[in-house]
Amino acid sequence: MPPSIAILGPGGVGGLLAAALARAGSRVTVVAREATAERIARVGIEVESVALGDFTARPAAVARLTDPVDVLVVATKAAALEQALARVAAQTAVPELVVPLLNGFDHMALLRERFGARVAAGTIRVQADRPAPARVVQTSGFLSIELAGDEPSLRAPLGALAALLEDAGVRTRVREGEARILWGKLVRLNALACLTAAYDATFGAIRSDPQRWAELEACVREGVAVAHAEGAEIDPLVVFGEFEVLHDGFGTSMQRDVAAGREPELDAIAGAVLRAGTRHGIPCPTVAALAVRVAERAGIAMPAAG
Repeated sequence: MPPSIAILGPGGVGGLLAAALARAGSRVTVVAREATAERIARVGIEVESVALGDFTARPAAVARLTDPVDVLVVATKAAALEQALARVAAQTAVPELVVPLLNGFDHMALLRERFGARVAAGTIRVQADRPAPARVVQTSGFLSIELAGDEPSLRAPLGALAALLEDAGVRTRVREGEARILWGKLVRLNALACLTAAYDATFGAIRSDPQRWAELEACVREGVAVAHAEGAEIDPLVVFGEFEVLHDGFGTSMQRDVAAGREPELDAIAGAVLRAGTRHGIPCPTVAALAVRVAERAGIAMPAAG
């Protein structure tokens, strides 16, 4: 029997993965708020995707997970993580493997307090949004996941999960080193999110403006310095190479959240870089200045840097 998978948080990322896995025949259960779970159970998840096509899938959906599962994929936003975990029964819904796909890395400690050595690292590259409950729109040509587990016992279950995701059309690789994949994404995402949200600008507008591009480069350099201090060797040339394939209209979820009046993940992204920089005595003036600008635009407090 194939592994059972629960996906906590059917937003742009979680909803897309739940629908893709369900369409491919995996045993998938979505865990969501009562109204969302009821709607998914009734009408399924409608997907409009550049990478996977347009389809509707019907995974199981519950407001509270009470049965054990093989894999728990955590796809909430960082600020909602603790509240969302209350929907997973601590005594009975014990997963064999926990894979968070959140931005940043502070969530790893919180999840390990709850699930211990069952927690692996995961990152996803995708541009997806949930414009309405049970509806997901994925607009990027890229869709890929990286998984890593420093605990040797996690290698086999991670490989099994990767195979299921590949069968569902999601390019997935199991890598070496949790810090490397988490910081590899964070360095790139921090620079893109801070610039696009600070100036409410697309990537094309940033690329064509020498001053904004210089700020982007500085963000990357500061992030790389902090990553190295954290034990993750990130090559800035690889990061800039990833920027080359982005189309001019590319934006970020942080930019969209600020524009829509939603609270952005500033603390989970820029805040994580700034706090790690403080721990290692590495100044990040560009990241800090952009974070201030984003916080002002969003009407929220500046992330704590220590």
